[in-house]
Order: sequence, then structure tokens, then C-alpha cells
Amino acid sequence: MPSSSRTGATLAVAAMLCVQLGLAVSVGLFDRIGPEGAAWLRLAWAGVLLLVVVRPRPSSFRRSTFAACCALGVVTAGMTMLFMTAAARLPLGTASALEFLGPLTVAATRGRRRLWPALAAAGVVLLTQPWRGGADLAGIGCALGSAVCWAGYIVLTQRVGDEVAGVRGLAVSMPVAGIVATLVYGPGVVEHLTWPLLVTGLGLAVLLPVVPFALEMLALRRLTAPAFGTLMSLEPAIASLIGFLVLHQVPDASAAAGVVFVVAAGIGAERTGTREPAGQPA
Repeated sequence: MPSSSRTGATLAVAAMLCVQLGLAVSVGLFDRIGPEGAAWLRLAWAGVLLLVVVRPRPSSFRRSTFAACCALGVVTAGMTMLFMTAAARLPLGTASALEFLGPLTVAATRGRRRLWPALAAAGVVLLTQPWRGGADLAGIGCALGSAVCWAGYIVLTQRVGDEVAGVRGLAVSMPVAGIVATLVYGPGVVEHLTWPLLVTGLGLAVLLPVVPFALEMLALRRLTAPAFGTLMSLEPAIASLIGFLVLHQVPDASAAAGVVFVVAAGIGAERTGTREPAGQPA
């Protein structure tokens, strides 16, 4: 197994663990400021943190690269806000499985190996169990919208990661995401904020999105976009595990079988998804 592929897979799995743990902890904020407020608080803090720590200079970016960073910020905001709303209406594992259709589409359309995306898709179906009634249509719609944003996030993150050294690209995209979230949800949440909530939001911003998004950018420098997209099939499985351990959401036999399918697909993608280095970023 190539070391680059192994490193990329390790970074991606670490990012997924941070994401799902951060989402599970964020659920506790829903009753106080709602899912939209929780999403806004994390994105706003993340943008401030990266802007202060990294201090990116727009003049050091090519115009097309800077535009890609801004576009990445917009889809990041959409992905985060839509998924937080979905997680408030659906079990965490189900919401993550539906959102995974975005990476799965990237894997299926841009990759040559169809086995792993197909196996992952079967696992997602078992996890979501669409044959069962009583589904929350609004939650499903938000999860699918987040999936579209996630597909754009993968493509744009790989491009930005290839063109910009370190996390300078992230230091542009996250403030943009924070601005978008503030325009959409900020005015309705500010009056409900307290100092303890602000401190909690700061801690959550580090756990999600600062650390995992940085890890994903590094992973996408080592893996192809299709391999990364398929490897993300592990996220519904990790979400189900975190949902069980933290939120006491117990999966049934079908969901457990879906976890096995997506784990197998993720392992297969990791073994076949080594990417040739794209060169030293600027």
C-alpha cells in the first residue's frame, strides 16, 4: 500500500472523526440557539480564528485561485448550515448517509473503478432505508442540498489545496463561509447569545470545522477526488457509531449491514486511490 495513500486515508478518517464528534456535541446547542444558530456560531468563529492566525494576503493569490477560495467558502457555508438542519430532524447516521451522495457522485463520475462507489451506494441505501415510511421530508431535502454542496466542496478543496501552500486557502474560504452564515442566520441568533455560548462555540469551531477541513485539504493532496469521495463512505458508519455512543441512537440490523458495506468500500478506495503529487503549491 503506497505511503501517500495510507497517509491521505489516515488524514481523511481523522477529519471524519472530528466532524462527527463535533456534530454530536453541537446537537446540545439546538435547544438553545437552534441548528442554524449552532452552524452560524461555528462558522463565524472558524473564520475569525483562521483570519487572525494565518493572516492571508489577497494580493498573494492569483485572481482565479482567490475566486476558487471564495467559492469554496460559499459551498462550505451551504454544506454546514443545511446539514445542521438535517441533523436536527434525522438520526445522525441517516443524515450523514444522505449527505454522502455528494462524494459518491464525485467518485462515480470522475473515477474509473465503479465497484467501490456501487458498494458504498448499497451501504447508504441500507443505512437510510427509504422503504420505511414516516421520513422527515424537510430533513431529507436539507441533507440532499448539503450533498450537492459537499460535491462542490471536494472539487474546490482539491483545487485550492493544489494551488495554495499550507492552509492559506482555508484562511480565505472560512471567513467567506462565516460572512455567508452571518448574513443568513446571524441577525436572528445574536440576541440569544451569552458568554458561555460564545466560549462553547469557539471550542466547537476548532473541533469542527477548523481541524477537519484542514485535514481534508491535506488528504486531497494525496488522494484522487474519486478515491476521497468513496473513502467518505466511512462517514455514515462513523456517524452511526458516534450517534450510538454519544446520542444513544441505536442502529438496526439493516443499518449495521450498511455500515459493513460502506467500510468495505472505504477500504477499497483507500487501496486504489493513490494520487500523483500535483507539485509544490505556490
